[in-house]
Amino acid sequence: MRTAEIRRRFLDFFAERGHTVVPSAPLPTPDPTLLFVNAGMVPFKPYLTGEAPAPWPRATSVQKCVRTLDIEEVGRTTRHGSFFQMSGNFSFGDYFKEEAVTLAWELSTTAADDGGYGLDPDRIWVTVHHSDDETRALWRRVAGLPDERIVARGDEDNFWSMGVPGPCGPCSELYYDRGPALGRAGGPAVDEDRYMEFWNLVFMQYERGAGPGRSGYPVLGELPRRNIDTGMGLERMATLLQGVDNLYETDETRPVLDRAAALAGVRYGADAEADVRLRVVADHVRTALMLLADGTSPGNEGRGHVLRRILRRAVRSMRQLGHQDPALPELLAVARDCMAPGHPEVAEGYERIVDRAAGEEDAFRATLRQGTAVLDSAVARVRSDGGRVLPGAQAFLLHDTYGFPVDLTLEMAAEQGVEVDREGFAALMREQRERARADARARKAGGADTGALRAVLDEHGPTDWRAWDSLTTHSRVLALRTAAGVVTVAREGEIVTVVLDRTPFYAESGGQESDAGRLSGASVEADVLDVQRPLPGLVVHQVRVTAGELAVGDEVTASVDPQWRLGARQAHSGTHVLHAALRQVLGPTALQSGSYNRPGHLRLDFPWRGALSATARTEIEDAANRALRRDLPVDVRWMPLAEARELGALALFDETYGERVRVVEIGGAWSRELCGGTHVEHASQIGVVALTSESSVGAGMRRLEAAVGFEGFGHLARERDLVARIAEQVQAPRAEIPDRITVLLERLKAADRENQRLRQAATRARAASLVDGARDTDGVLLVTAATDGDADAARALATAVRELLPAGRPGVVAVGAESGGKGVLVATVNPAAAGSGLDAARLVRQLLNGRGGGTAELAQGGGLSADRLRDVLRSVPGALADR
Repeated sequence: MRTAEIRRRFLDFFAERGHTVVPSAPLPTPDPTLLFVNAGMVPFKPYLTGEAPAPWPRATSVQKCVRTLDIEEVGRTTRHGSFFQMSGNFSFGDYFKEEAVTLAWELSTTAADDGGYGLDPDRIWVTVHHSDDETRALWRRVAGLPDERIVARGDEDNFWSMGVPGPCGPCSELYYDRGPALGRAGGPAVDEDRYMEFWNLVFMQYERGAGPGRSGYPVLGELPRRNIDTGMGLERMATLLQGVDNLYETDETRPVLDRAAALAGVRYGADAEADVRLRVVADHVRTALMLLADGTSPGNEGRGHVLRRILRRAVRSMRQLGHQDPALPELLAVARDCMAPGHPEVAEGYERIVDRAAGEEDAFRATLRQGTAVLDSAVARVRSDGGRVLPGAQAFLLHDTYGFPVDLTLEMAAEQGVEVDREGFAALMREQRERARADARARKAGGADTGALRAVLDEHGPTDWRAWDSLTTHSRVLALRTAAGVVTVAREGEIVTVVLDRTPFYAESGGQESDAGRLSGASVEADVLDVQRPLPGLVVHQVRVTAGELAVGDEVTASVDPQWRLGARQAHSGTHVLHAALRQVLGPTALQSGSYNRPGHLRLDFPWRGALSATARTEIEDAANRALRRDLPVDVRWMPLAEARELGALALFDETYGERVRVVEIGGAWSRELCGGTHVEHASQIGVVALTSESSVGAGMRRLEAAVGFEGFGHLARERDLVARIAEQVQAPRAEIPDRITVLLERLKAADRENQRLRQAATRARAASLVDGARDTDGVLLVTAATDGDADAARALATAVRELLPAGRPGVVAVGAESGGKGVLVATVNPAAAGSGLDAARLVRQLLNGRGGGTAELAQGGGLSADRLRDVLRSVPGALADR
């Protein structure tokens, strides 16, 4: 049974039993504690924790997930994959244990011809929490399981919580016996390779208190509403139903593995280490495909760093397999064909996906070249100093700064007879991981530190949010919070977080900066500094009290600065216009992958390989401003998500959308996007879109910035004044400025060439004169001199003298230069001198007390005073005599 069919059967089964089918959320998640969705329940977390009411009593989904904490185990075990799909059914205060057990058993064991999976019931084992006699009894009654196949386990295995105070409860896991060829008998407590877990049923019925880890925390009591959260691993079920050994060999992954083997000229199953690398490639290519399809771009931080690491591990593994040419475009095409039946978005956006991946592969190949040069230089220094161990800090620099894999450093260093200080490298890596863990703990604490705000939400309900249709509201202060905790009064000069019962302020989201404005009351004035949504439905304001006191219960007038809001609306609508113009000029693959807008300014990131030409930038700007001149109408409509997608509305990849969405149209289909921001009513109200820059923000990613509205006109006015000043300076009409500047530049180049010719002639003449005055020092022709200028001038004179020395006699040249009060020394030797053992680098270090470096033929040192330089030049004969 193919994976797409397993997915379809799961959703159909639960839909027929009253569950709402919820589409998979994008992999990037707004949850501050996570980078990506890593479990099927993550999109339902607000409903399971009670932060928000569930839209449905029961739901089902097949959720895309990514986990990379154990990425080093990918390929080495049969159970680890960085991308996986979790099929789940959820009950929000509706059914509980008995129905969850019944549904899981029915779907698992019903014959395939009757719509089930057809697993042999005599080969299914289950685990339960040791205290959960109710579930043990259910498995006996519902499934007829004997006691020996119902295994009791402790908190670590069969009691679930999120790791922080909140819902918790026992769980029951289903395992399938794959037979004696795969391990020992005795059930999942004995061997979890033979007995593969395929479904986990979580019974959320208690509330846990604070405490470390997965056990040992207090259970505070029963939840007011009990929930069900289950997860059936789609890849694991495919492994069972397709009769393969592991998840890498299922129909959605094996074709990628086979194509990688063909490209590398190896056979899967012939060599254990090669098999690991092939599985890494297959897993990582599929993971990268899904991350790219959901809008993640390779980068140096956060999600982008995870994707970059995955792509580079795939490329590196192909290199280890012996394939040196680009591989990602071909492998991604295979992965696309495997995944498209269940995830059509990978086919729809494939051109953008493969372009981004190919750009990253090209960049990494360049990184390998650059890292190789750095490594070779470091190894050469170690060997020249008589050492045999490359410092761990150097290996860490290559890994952390250049993205150079440490295993490649080990391999290439060994080829040159040098070891790597692995302990030093490991210590630096541990420090880095600890910093990352500390950051993750801080994020998790930040995400969990919303108890007081959640209490406000529970007591008063969601904020009455009126930013779309109002600039002023009469509001009541519900809560105040400072850095020290909850307070009842904030005094003049204090900065405090304020929760109002209603607000006209836009909370930062969708790339739009939050509104600015004021709170005014009978005894208080306060400036609004920032507005956020820390919990679904709750808006909070950071304010500075400028006069009086602000207290809980106060009635205040919340007023948005109208000029700020106007500028914000112009910038956000301008972003939509620029996005549409970009796609009109460059094509549909130029999709926005990030944006930021504030009054007067917008920024838009999009995937593109290479800088835009001046012509393309002009065409994009013209297309945007033509839309403004046509005064395209701006319409806002609410509709079901499915209808919006049918209309072709564009969705931002890092946003999460409900069943009903807000669609903003500018000129109808010309620009149609899902958006929760504030907008103008007609395009002409934007005023103008003036591009101010176009730049790179990473491999395969470009950024456009523009000024809009009044700031846009100001930018154009400054450009006009600049052109006027240039026209005055070059004494040409504005239309002739480019031609005049071209003429002036050609004159400057000609003058520079002439100056260079004269300098070279003077250097040759000086060199000839110095050769004539060369002195014999212990059989070596020696020339010493000082010259005006910098180190380049000293090198030019030294090499010119060396070339004029008689070829048959050893010759040494030392030239000093003074620049900015500092001296530099350049030494060079001719081939005859090098053949007799003279070394320019050694000579420079001898003269400068160990400072300086270079090659045996040409070396340089500096950092000495002008007076000291003259003494050094006088000491050269003595240094030669001491050689």
